[in-house]
Amino acid sequence: MSRRESAIELPEGDDCAFCDYLSGRRPYTVLWREDQVAVLVTREQRGIGHLLVLPNRHVPSLLHLFDGEAEAMMVALRDAAITIDSAYKRPGVAVWQNNGVAAHQAIPHLHFHVAGTLPGGGTDFGDVPELSVDATDVIGHRLASFVPQRPHSGRRVNSELTNQTLPE
Repeated sequence: MSRRESAIELPEGDDCAFCDYLSGRRPYTVLWREDQVAVLVTREQRGIGHLLVLPNRHVPSLLHLFDGEAEAMMVALRDAAITIDSAYKRPGVAVWQNNGVAAHQAIPHLHFHVAGTLPGGGTDFGDVPELSVDATDVIGHRLASFVPQRPHSGRRVNSELTNQTLPE
């Protein structure tokens, strides 16, 4: 699909970090994959159990998303929130998404953030430490058993997370 006409200025760059994560060229914790969508545990935890929901296809912004992908994304977003709520029992779940440089989109691949609220409420939009993949794997392990099953979507929870033993 060619870029639809829009006034949105997208972030520059030839390489896409999310495409690299999804292809396995760069390590990242993938919680689950579906036919059209993937859910990742972000290394920048701005809330409790912070996840990223993104299309498998490189999609620059929400304005470029196909209808079928939009439907799959919404179910995955809801299920990411259910997963966080079930695993962490937070009093709130935040969902946010940015389109364009002016809206603080940093990576030119559509992604939604889903995170349980922090102890004082809300999420942290300041500087947060970047966790190791080992640390996000531990978060993924905690979440994996709470992922709703959706066989019709081709959903596959990362077996490395469901079989992982947590450190003592």
